[in-house]
Amino acid sequence: MPVSLIGLINRLTPKHKGSHKIASGLRYGPTARHRLDIYAPRQQDSPLPIIVYFHGGSWSEGDPESYGFIGRSLAALGYVVVLPAYRLVPDIEYPAFLEDCAAATRFVTENAEAWRGDRHKVALAGHSAGAYNAAMLALVPDLRLAAGLAQNLCGVAVLSGPFDFFPFDGPISLRVFGAVPNPRKTQPVVHVQASAPPFFLATGDRDRLVYPRNTAALAARLKAAGVTVEEHHYPRLEHAFPMLALGRLGRFLAPVRTQLRDFFAKVFA
Repeated sequence: MPVSLIGLINRLTPKHKGSHKIASGLRYGPTARHRLDIYAPRQQDSPLPIIVYFHGGSWSEGDPESYGFIGRSLAALGYVVVLPAYRLVPDIEYPAFLEDCAAATRFVTENAEAWRGDRHKVALAGHSAGAYNAAMLALVPDLRLAAGLAQNLCGVAVLSGPFDFFPFDGPISLRVFGAVPNPRKTQPVVHVQASAPPFFLATGDRDRLVYPRNTAALAARLKAAGVTVEEHHYPRLEHAFPMLALGRLGRFLAPVRTQLRDFFAKVFA
């Protein structure tokens, strides 16, 4: 689904009365893409767990402003929700967008008190390319350590993500990963360890952009390693629909928001 259409859906989505944007365009790095938006519940009596949500867009487009409906929806569940931008192809190459996601997460943990967030309770989430970013950041300790992000993550919730797509056979994967010297290491399934945090994985069974086998493959690897996994395959849903189901206009599509509510309640307990 074009990012411009997602932006239109965002503008048409009624705002949650229980949440609001508390910061816009905060800089976490030196470029214009190093910025983030923050959402929180309107009633906030104590520090709350934090969800860092990475947008999709084939690593070549997208911005936090188009996904405000996601921030508001998750914040209304009782969390501080951070939507970072990150640098995009072709202006940068792999793994720069992953390094940006790690830097944004470190910035969040270092400044959590300013937004009444609990820096010791952080989870990652994302859709499509953003799901890939979240999974890699959770599964590759060197990415976190290089950014100075030493703490453990409470959980990871990823929708419609590419996790096992080598050898590259499509224009997007070839453009983004085709020149990487050791391409197999770009695959999240390669980095699964028993120390990984709990995962929530979901996809639509009619996804023809990122095939559902990606979700099945990562879930199988995680389960084999003894990691706690919640896996969902929604009938008749295409690529963007699990993400759209988080918003008020798309909630009829699948129970994604309810399932995420329960998942985050468990991992933040």
